[in-house]
Formats: sequence, structure tokens, C-alpha cells
Amino acid sequence: KFEEGSVVYSGKADDKASVAAFIADNKHGIVGHRTSDNAKDFKEPLIVAYYDVDYVKNIKGTNYWRNRVLKIAKDFTGYNFAVSSKNDFQHELQEFGMDFVSGDKPVVTAREKGLKYKMEAEFDMDKLKQFVEDLKSGEVEAYIKSEAVPDNSANNVKVAVAKNFDELVTKSEKDVLVEFYAPWCGHCKKLTPIYDELGEKMINEEVEIVKMDATANDVPPAFDVKGFPTLYWLPKESKVPVSYNGGREVDDFIKYIAEKATTELKGWDRKGKEKKTEL
Repeated sequence: KFEEGSVVYSGKADDKASVAAFIADNKHGIVGHRTSDNAKDFKEPLIVAYYDVDYVKNIKGTNYWRNRVLKIAKDFTGYNFAVSSKNDFQHELQEFGMDFVSGDKPVVTAREKGLKYKMEAEFDMDKLKQFVEDLKSGEVEAYIKSEAVPDNSANNVKVAVAKNFDELVTKSEKDVLVEFYAPWCGHCKKLTPIYDELGEKMINEEVEIVKMDATANDVPPAFDVKGFPTLYWLPKESKVPVSYNGGREVDDFIKYIAEKATTELKGWDRKGKEKKTEL
């Protein structure tokens, strides 16, 4: 037995908000059983051990690992800890690049300030303690899901992945239009030839046309991507993302870019009218 059977509230009895917060903080114990139904109760900074959690058929085996997490968790009060079934949370594990977890030992992940962290070492109590200490001192590198960095030298539409996103988008010295897409999305497929044509037309302009598969790469927190395709415009001076909600034809994009571009386009005036080239 590693935790008390009860916790005592020491605040004022008539302070309803304080009582509610106390219950929310303590109802799952030091290491809660996090399920699909109660996952939203567990707030960041959160450390989760995923394994074959089963409080119906295997209480003893489930508590064997939970107790080991608990022994470490009680020394780190600044973090929330939980155990979760690796089968019920396969989608979460995939966000950390784990498609299948074999063996009976837990795998451990953490989320803090919107970033993701993964314990690379095989689970034991010393390794878990070290992981939490390193997390606390900022020595664990955040995990970023990313495809391999592609060769963009011949691409009119630059392909961004999580690892080169800053270079192509947020730190680019040009204005940027970026599309977040999903390979299975019909609207995205329809947009592809139009977007390619736009990339071709913008080749001599101070504008970068970029796309990223948002299902295979972590989308930076500054971009709210809930559906596909989602497009953002980033002016080169501020690099503050502005949601693009205009039309999806080449002319629509050109009119928008012509109006918003930091430097007037060479090929179009501010109203999107093509400039006549002198022969």
C-alpha cells in the first residue's frame, strides 16, 4: 500500500469552488486509471503509463505496474500521473510514433505545455524516476512526429514536414501560403492541381506556396487545424498566421495574394489583374 485511503480537505467548507477543485484534483488518486470516458479529467502536465490495464480480468497484474508508477509519482507532486490501457489508447500511442506496443512492460509518455515527450528507455522504476527528473529540469527533447525531410529543390509547391516547417514557413523570408491536408480527403485531392498551378505562377514572386500532410506530421500549436484542407497566410514581417477562407480556384488565390503580399507582385497588380509584360 503506497497511498493513503483518504485525503483531507483543509480549506473553507463554504468555498464551493475550492471544494470542487479539491475533489477534481484528488478523485483519481495519485495515479489514476485513465479511460476513454474520464480522459478529460487528467490535466497537463500529465505522465501516462500505457500497458495492459484491466481492472476486470487482471486486477493483480494491473496493480503490479501501477504500484511501481505510484512509488515514483508520490515524489513528484507537480505532475499528474495516470495508467491507461494500451489497447484503448492506440490512437494516442500513434501520436508518439508507436504503432504497436508488445510485451507487458508499460511505455511512458508525457504532455506538458502543449508539447509531447516519450520515455525512450525500457520501463523500470529508476528509469521512470530519471525521466521525470529530466522532464522537470527541461532536459528531455520534445517528441515531434515527422516524415523525412524531402528534397524541395525542384518543387514549385514546397513540401513541409514537422522537421522543416520552421525553415519553410515560420522563418521563411517570403510571405507564405500553407495548406494542411490529409491524403484521404476528397476536397484536398480536388485542390491539388489548382495548388500546383498556383505554385507555378508564384515561382518568381516573393511568396512561398507550401503544403503539409497533417496526418503524418505534428501541426505546430499556432495553427488550428480541425478539418481539411486548412489554409493559412503568413506575412513575412509578422509571421502571424491568418486563416484563409477565400475561394479555391487559382484566380481566387491570386487575387488574395496580390492584395495581401508584403511586396507588390511582379506579375499582378494589387487587384489581382495581370500586368502586361513589355516585349
